[in-house]
Amino acid sequence: MTMLVSRRFLPSTSLLVAFEAVSRTGSVTAAARELDLTQSAVSRQIKALEEQLGVELFVRERQTVRLTLAGDSYAREIREALRRISSASLNLRANPHGGTLNLAILPTFGTRWLAPRLGRFLSANPGVTINLVTRLSSFDFRLDSIDAAIHFGHAHWPGAELAFLMSERTVPACSPAFRASHAISAAPDLLDVPLLHLNTRPDAWEQWFANNGVSFQTVHGMLFDQFATAAQAAVAGLGVALLPTFLIEDELKRGDLVAAVDREMESNERYYLAYPPERADYPPLAAFRDWIVREAAG
Repeated sequence: MTMLVSRRFLPSTSLLVAFEAVSRTGSVTAAARELDLTQSAVSRQIKALEEQLGVELFVRERQTVRLTLAGDSYAREIREALRRISSASLNLRANPHGGTLNLAILPTFGTRWLAPRLGRFLSANPGVTINLVTRLSSFDFRLDSIDAAIHFGHAHWPGAELAFLMSERTVPACSPAFRASHAISAAPDLLDVPLLHLNTRPDAWEQWFANNGVSFQTVHGMLFDQFATAAQAAVAGLGVALLPTFLIEDELKRGDLVAAVDREMESNERYYLAYPPERADYPPLAAFRDWIVREAAG
């Protein structure tokens, strides 16, 4: 394979590590101590890097150094590149004979739907290691070391392909005691009780009232950043939360939560697996994509 990047623009790792340490600590002395080198050795490495790039990275002021504007931008890029190299090396060491899939998940979907099923995938694919990280919104795959992500929304993610997983139905849920104490019997009654909102779905209650023909001016209530905490708040009697039925199956079965009114709503958005097109044939991703699509289809 032909090297696409000229070696002229590919500094050695030792130069980049020294630069990253000085840029982060703001001190040649501190960087030298961290790297177990002499101050003069670190200074020579920084100078060599600047000469190779033809750009001044630091402004020297007496005994201190500070990044130039170009140096500051370069430092952010190099820090992320070194992190990705370290992560790739760690993954390879942990699983030298198989592949690693770095998967971004939505917290409650990951813990309540995916995690209980993941053992089946790992049993069928013993060479694959899956690393899970939380992401609440879309991101640029080119700037992250993530192979794929669980996406809830419309069928759109810039720079990514999407595999459909499932639709979703939500129900206004609360504790039995809360429903009894507020005498809820019909959809308009929910305008008079505390409503619990998810900040990633700010208009969910407005959609629900509109779908049920209920006129309203404004809808207020407590905000939560995850379904799990909103569900717990509903169990604790703090109000009514609009929750996906498949994520609260256990609470509904135990009777910790009940439908405030029996009016489910199908969400406009769907669940997808998003991944960059150039990774589509990566074996761990291809295996996981085929498995999760089948799993979601039931």
